[in-house]
Amino acid sequence: MKFINLTRRTEIGANSYYLEIGRHRLLLDCGMHPKNTGEEALPNFKLTAGREIEAILISHAHQDHIGTLPLAMRRFPGARVFMTEATAEVGSVLLHNSVNVMTRQREEIGPPVAGLYPLFTHRETDRASERWRWCPLRQRISISGERAPQPQRISGLTFEFFDAGHVLGSAGVLLRAEGQTVFYTGDVNFDDQTIMEAAIFPQEKIDVLIVECTRGDHAKPADWTRAGEERRLAEALAAAFERGSCVLIPVFALGKTQEVLAMFYKFRRERRLPEFPIYIGGLSSKFTDIYDRRAHMTRRQLPRLQLMREVAPFILNDETIRDAPLRGGRAYVLSSGMMIPRTLSNVFARRLIENQQHSIFFVGYANPKSPAGLLRDTGTEGEVALDPDKPAQRIRCNIEQFQFSAHSTREALVDYATKLAPRKIVLVHGDPPAVEWMRATLTAELPDSEVIVPTPGVELEL
Repeated sequence: MKFINLTRRTEIGANSYYLEIGRHRLLLDCGMHPKNTGEEALPNFKLTAGREIEAILISHAHQDHIGTLPLAMRRFPGARVFMTEATAEVGSVLLHNSVNVMTRQREEIGPPVAGLYPLFTHRETDRASERWRWCPLRQRISISGERAPQPQRISGLTFEFFDAGHVLGSAGVLLRAEGQTVFYTGDVNFDDQTIMEAAIFPQEKIDVLIVECTRGDHAKPADWTRAGEERRLAEALAAAFERGSCVLIPVFALGKTQEVLAMFYKFRRERRLPEFPIYIGGLSSKFTDIYDRRAHMTRRQLPRLQLMREVAPFILNDETIRDAPLRGGRAYVLSSGMMIPRTLSNVFARRLIENQQHSIFFVGYANPKSPAGLLRDTGTEGEVALDPDKPAQRIRCNIEQFQFSAHSTREALVDYATKLAPRKIVLVHGDPPAVEWMRATLTAELPDSEVIVPTPGVELEL
């Protein structure tokens, strides 16, 4: 069994992992780095030269896990591609949007990188999506694509998707071959969210556990509860609106947008807040439509809730964002969550950041080096450049942090690994401090397990 971390650095970036089990070779995810351009935005696929990839398994449809799938399919034309049906629907929308973003980037980044953009086209995305195979949860499937009503009759490598509780369609992947079991968590949440229900993961014996580490450097506060955090957010919104503030909430278009809208629905229904205007972006509205269509088809809380109809957000785009009014009593739930330059949240933040009347509420993960992370960590009265092409600005707006991460707490990840007690644990998808905390803690908790931090680009013999 062999493993290569194709992500270029120990970080949350262009997540992709090569796994070889006996004669079978496959990829787990193939993401695109949200901040980088050109080759630096891609997994290091060159490390797979001379290896014929049999299958590509996609855990979910966030950009950092699916963003280079058309490129991977071009590079590995014989590979079969597997994902859940919801991930396929969301992923198609995301990749078409990515083509639009890359087309704009071509005009901004200049040569020589601009000549590569867009890295794939709308037509290639359509053709690629026609080859995706949709897989139900908890169905053992052979790597050749055969579904098995009697799994014991399948020979060779099989896989099975388990609900990861992260975003719509997200799944962990259980692989079985030659008497060995490997489980890849993908991005996971072991706690209920406002819409998504907690992950249901295998409890059987696992030989190799490949586990995400996103929140490894954040301890869960002893008194934290989701209900308490929702109450704190409602109270903060009420206080902001009372002083005439408009509130920007930077979010990921997939997942966090829908969770925040569901919270707003609850706040109105429970009379914690009156009716107030809510604004989201166009990509967020497309993903929200998919959440609504699949409300009765997936495990979720509030299964009757139709967000677009009952919350009724207004839609902003690249043109209207510059004219959106900075009026009190309005909530702008805008992507991207990391406030990448030229996204709606970044453009809007630069309009209000110097005005002490207004507010920015952070509700989830932000890379410390991203504009959102820099703004959050600098704090009021400091200076920050949200766009490298624009001057730095003095931070005078009100900034508050809330914890509604779609990723599992580090305590729950350690608890799951401890219950499984696998022979080997491979730590991925985390910034260095997060990965190091997980390594040290799991090494102490599981002295009989080998805990591995895979050096990017180095082949490991598992």
